[in-house]
Amino acid sequence: MGCPEVEEYDVVDGRPARIAVVGAGPAGIYVADVLMKSELGTAEGGSDGVSIDLFERQPAPFGLIRYGVAPDHPRIKGIITALHQVLDKPQVRLLGNVEYGVDLKLDDLQRFYDAVVFTTGAEKDRDLDISGIDLPGSFGGADFVSWFDGHPEVPRSWPLEARSIAVIGAGNVGLDVSRMLSKTADELLVTEIPANVYDGLKASPVEEVHVFARRGPAQAKFTPLELRELDHSPNVEVIVAPEDIEYDDGSIAAINSDNQTKLVVREIERYALRTAEHGLGPRPRKLFLHFFESPVEVTGDGKVEGFRTERTELTGDGNVRGTGVFHDWPVQAVYRCVGYRSAELPGLPWDARNHVVPHAAGRVLDIDGNHVPGLYVNGWVKRGPVGLIGHTKGDAIETVRSVMEDLDGGPVAAEPDEAAVTDFLESRGVAFTTWDGWYRLDAHERSLGEAYGEVAGKDGTLAPRARVKVVEKAVMTAVSRAT
Repeated sequence: MGCPEVEEYDVVDGRPARIAVVGAGPAGIYVADVLMKSELGTAEGGSDGVSIDLFERQPAPFGLIRYGVAPDHPRIKGIITALHQVLDKPQVRLLGNVEYGVDLKLDDLQRFYDAVVFTTGAEKDRDLDISGIDLPGSFGGADFVSWFDGHPEVPRSWPLEARSIAVIGAGNVGLDVSRMLSKTADELLVTEIPANVYDGLKASPVEEVHVFARRGPAQAKFTPLELRELDHSPNVEVIVAPEDIEYDDGSIAAINSDNQTKLVVREIERYALRTAEHGLGPRPRKLFLHFFESPVEVTGDGKVEGFRTERTELTGDGNVRGTGVFHDWPVQAVYRCVGYRSAELPGLPWDARNHVVPHAAGRVLDIDGNHVPGLYVNGWVKRGPVGLIGHTKGDAIETVRSVMEDLDGGPVAAEPDEAAVTDFLESRGVAFTTWDGWYRLDAHERSLGEAYGEVAGKDGTLAPRARVKVVEKAVMTAVSRAT
């Protein structure tokens, strides 16, 4: 994958190009990485070619990796190692605990930077328009993920009172949510979960979790790794009804043309075969994967008491239609995992239908389709919440190419000195955190893990906890700013 090139970019007044990146998750850090690997970052003079500030609303960086990935995913969280190397570079500066639209506005950024790239991601749940979805006991999957990941802006408690739970959605978020609901708290103690999450899961009376997919196994949006991980718990039995293993011509074509689909189908078939041979199995908690069940209604009198689906059937091309056969499931909680959406950004154009900033090759477009000079987007706020984390790097290459093509003849920062923006934040009383501060917070969280002692891991062997995540924003900020 190549890096953008720029022909004879003239650094303004003999200084580096000043780039602001709003959002220090993978999408933002990849923008910084591509910039530094471009001709701008590697030109004669080295770090004299570009200077990058990453603004992050939270006191800690890493965005989705820290607050959107289940804590029992150590391989995925290993991405932090690569992101760490980017933030260690002298051309990059982290300014955390700074909220765009509150602590500084678009005009402020344009005063201090030649270009601004917004990479704010997608943290909100998409709506699901069915009757009863707003009943007490019906939750958004993204909100639950934020809770178990210790996001500082969500409540510390979660109402885990249901014995039977419905999860709507055949994607990885649905699997993360269902897995975290199904596992015992003690299984997760070896991870970085905060104490309040452990206590909440420990008290959960859950016995069954039902995951509902509108289409069939060949149309599921799971990844093979996520699907296999469902079976790693000694306390959770994964159950697939054999009659849900059904394919049409469109399904067979999808399986034959895509290796990932083939692996996903193979895992689902394995679960179905085991269910056919052993029924509900010996493990105490049950996780059902239901296919060909379309959500119709959440039922209940003042709270969730049931979930109604309509049986669907394949139409030959991989799509489905309703059969008019309905099923009522006695559940006490419903989690919708039907996708994320981004939040509107103050001062930027907005596509309210797709919940993204309108753009062309990463260039922000106004209502008339014209590029707003100096403004760019990357990641989910650019293309919507689709694809895996690694896909964001390809987005970053496209966006950075646009940034570099526009630098000559584009806007010029009125106050480009690196101290100007930090002086501004200090004058506003913003307690911003830095990359050095992340090292302090990282060491603090690791020390909390060490103090916890050894706990039983997945295979039963004792191991120390790698860290215990700090949740409270004030504590994170204080630890990060300590000298």
